Amino acid sequence: MSRHTKIFIGLVVGAVAGVACNIFFKNAPALVLVQKYLSDPLGKIFLNLLIMMVIPLVFASLSLGVAQIGDLKKLGRIGLKTISYFMLVTALAVTLGLVLVNLIRPGDYLPEATKTELLSSFKGQASEIKEATEKIEFGIQTFVNIVPRNPFASIARPNPDMLALIFVSLIVGISLTLIKKERADPLIRLLEGINDVTVVVINLAMKLAPLGVTALLFSVTSRFGFDLLIALSMYIVTVLLGLTLHLLGVYPILLKVFARYSPLKFFRKTETVMLTAFSTSSSNATLPTTISVAKNNLGIPSQITGFVLPLGATMNMNGTALFEGVTVLFLAQVFGVPLSFGVQIIVVLMSVLTAIGSAGVPSGSIPLLVIVLAMVGVPVEGIAIILGADRLLDMCRTVLNVTGDITCAAYISRSEGFELTQ
Repeated sequence: MSRHTKIFIGLVVGAVAGVACNIFFKNAPALVLVQKYLSDPLGKIFLNLLIMMVIPLVFASLSLGVAQIGDLKKLGRIGLKTISYFMLVTALAVTLGLVLVNLIRPGDYLPEATKTELLSSFKGQASEIKEATEKIEFGIQTFVNIVPRNPFASIARPNPDMLALIFVSLIVGISLTLIKKERADPLIRLLEGINDVTVVVINLAMKLAPLGVTALLFSVTSRFGFDLLIALSMYIVTVLLGLTLHLLGVYPILLKVFARYSPLKFFRKTETVMLTAFSTSSSNATLPTTISVAKNNLGIPSQITGFVLPLGATMNMNGTALFEGVTVLFLAQVFGVPLSFGVQIIVVLMSVLTAIGSAGVPSGSIPLLVIVLAMVGVPVEGIAIILGADRLLDMCRTVLNVTGDITCAAYISRSEGFELTQ
């Protein structure tokens, strides 16, 4: 049985078992014990195994990717195309989300009693997020912090500064192209060795994927319950509709026009990546699988995957930006805050910028979403309304984020004259 089939079965088993337990045993002591001592630990061990290799993988693959490109003019050209693609597609995603939320107006369907109940239930979590947001410096300081004084300190955190890591990796890669070949070769061989080790560890971790995915899905579905989904049904439908239209509408057009590649073949070859992204809710945790699938299934060369995909895992957040745009307007509708066309343009720009700065980990975009809410005058405590449904939506938007990274890598590969595996 293929790996992606096993992962899919794990997804189905975990989801069905979780929903059944939520319906029949909600808040039962036995279910709490199963979550605490079985599903949560198993899911976290699987996630940790993948995330454990992200730092060495990003550093080695990005430095090698830059060094293999070699010519700084070529690097600048590829870099400009990559960043431009990220920005354009992310802006398209937010715009699509805003069009849908203006047409459907999900905020008008939320009863006052449900709003009060949700605000009360998730008040504590919302307060914690608000406090954490106050420590975030967003603006010119964000760009200053990309250049770290101590690169080791910037990554030795519970949530590593991925933009700082990317900057250091780019500088090391560029430096390797500027020094003599015989001096650069030992470090290049070391980086290749690190890359090879990460691949082996990731392959071992992916053997646990069906079990880890089952545990992760069981933990999520046994907790959130259908009552919450029904209460927020129109909001959830709006977000999922936007994500689906972008995944099955926008990406196929981009693949056909820019990468000159069959969308059906693309989706068939990237099934494992999408399933892993859905179950882990983390672009960073999925990155090892993304790089492996892009190289082995699509034939994208290592200098392109090593450069584009680590950048994408941090900067290319199409699904996150769409989610942020829909959420801001949904909460504005709930609280009766009118947002003019000009303010909605600001929401588009801020969603693109904050999506770039969001951490590629589960619910990494929520703190930055609070910043956007405050900027356009929507009560930030309203974040409590959507917290219960966030994990489900996070799983779905991560699929869009990660798939967008591979579409970009396919486009860059084609534009640089490489043939993709048919």
